[in-house]
Amino acid sequence: MSATQLARDVVQQLLDAGVTEVVVAPGSRNAPVSFAVHDAARAGLVRLHTRIDERSAGFLALGLTRSHARAAVVCTSGTAVVNLHPAVLEAAHAGVPMVVVTADRPARLRGTDANQTTDQVGVFGRLVPTVDLDAPRPLDLAATGPVHLNLQLDEPLLPDDAWTPIVVDVPHGGSSVQKVHDYPGVELPLGPRTVVVAGDDAGPAARRLAETAGWPLLAEPSSGARTGDHALRCYRLLLDTGLGAQVERVVVLGRPTLSRPVTRLLGRADVEVHSVPAPGVWGDRPYAVTSSAPAYTAPTDDPAWLESWRTADRSVSRQLDQLLAREADLTPYEVAGAVHRALEPGMQLVVGASSPVRDLDLMARPTGVGERRKVVANRGLAGIDGTVSTAIGAALGRRHGPSLALMGDVTFLHDSNGLVLGPHEPRPDLVIVVVNDDGGSIFTMLEQGAPAHADRFEALFATPHGVDLGSLCAATRTPHTLVDSLGQLEQVLRSPNGGIEVVEVSVRRDNRRALDEQIRALRP
Repeated sequence: MSATQLARDVVQQLLDAGVTEVVVAPGSRNAPVSFAVHDAARAGLVRLHTRIDERSAGFLALGLTRSHARAAVVCTSGTAVVNLHPAVLEAAHAGVPMVVVTADRPARLRGTDANQTTDQVGVFGRLVPTVDLDAPRPLDLAATGPVHLNLQLDEPLLPDDAWTPIVVDVPHGGSSVQKVHDYPGVELPLGPRTVVVAGDDAGPAARRLAETAGWPLLAEPSSGARTGDHALRCYRLLLDTGLGAQVERVVVLGRPTLSRPVTRLLGRADVEVHSVPAPGVWGDRPYAVTSSAPAYTAPTDDPAWLESWRTADRSVSRQLDQLLAREADLTPYEVAGAVHRALEPGMQLVVGASSPVRDLDLMARPTGVGERRKVVANRGLAGIDGTVSTAIGAALGRRHGPSLALMGDVTFLHDSNGLVLGPHEPRPDLVIVVVNDDGGSIFTMLEQGAPAHADRFEALFATPHGVDLGSLCAATRTPHTLVDSLGQLEQVLRSPNGGIEVVEVSVRRDNRRALDEQIRALRP
């Protein structure tokens, strides 16, 4: 069996499975697959992207798959494969069905010191099984998470002719999760005071349940449920009040990962938790669950319960806005609010981990139902890596209209390679807003940021870098704008230049802990 035959068979099966985007990282051993992908792209059956950094390539494929497409990433053998690991694990925990195609040496070279040869079978761990291929065979690519295909490719590695793939008519369009639509739902009786918690990728089912039952909706920005008039803006500030103490039952959907108040609520011994399992390799919740079902329903509850939350939310929201307006300097919270206001119907926002997604959680006012504002976040493992590439992939996968991204400076630097695109690579319309406080501000708000640790904090946690982001962007010919006021930011967001551009917003870090304490002290 020739390497070219095996590669073409695998690529044909990718097409049959609805893969429309392929990211290739260059290499010699994966050349047969690269040639086959190029032939498929020339036939108009896939869109080809090339990246020199496998880690960026993996997150690009992840972003593409999270946004209305299904993508595969192709790389050569050795350390190239390991560089895909962060994106593959994020996909596994978030339930994103990207396909990973790695080139390997033939079996006779395994266990030897042949160049660029290691043990690639099971390299991503038990959470992502490997299909080890030395010859064509039918592949099951209908997955709810990543699929790893490891191809044993022997020389010769170059094809003798061009290839014409078979045109297949399959439904395209991406969904990182297979949703349950036809389950009738377990009916919850009225009685306990109930809230609905919608974590990442909960979907509109959370909103529909809250509206049907008349319950408050505590929805994270990337839940897909922060819409309608049951969703609350400042819910996490209300959970540590007397109102939050009255909660007796929670229905949780998606993966809630952003706030300790929500974590404490779900872990309370006096609260029933009814769970709709989240996607990903681990479905068990890290707290006691009273019941679990694909869906829940409930009759309409007493409207006074919902109105008490709405009243409190309006009060705290007003106080929060007033508090931020009194600050002399632009705050990260105001940056997050401005970015969310710029997210018009039909647009998409990718938000980075750490502080920005939590700032957005406090500042994003619920939007109208059906306005198709999509917020994407890598909350499977909630790492900061690969965010630039994820944002570019998500914007490319959307294929129409501009997109936004919001991230911190450390997150941006962690994946600055994501800006390295060849001159002929497709480029989306994407504005990347980087909140730059020269370090890791989230740690100032955690235990590590307490005054008792001030003598070690900068070296161990804040890690100031002093990087000139404008010069870094210039190296990749990426347009860069530096702003330091809310008005400037809003103006730039109203008039993007097109293509990929970076908007750097300078903010303070030295007052972040004190500001966070003032915010958490707000009461209705």
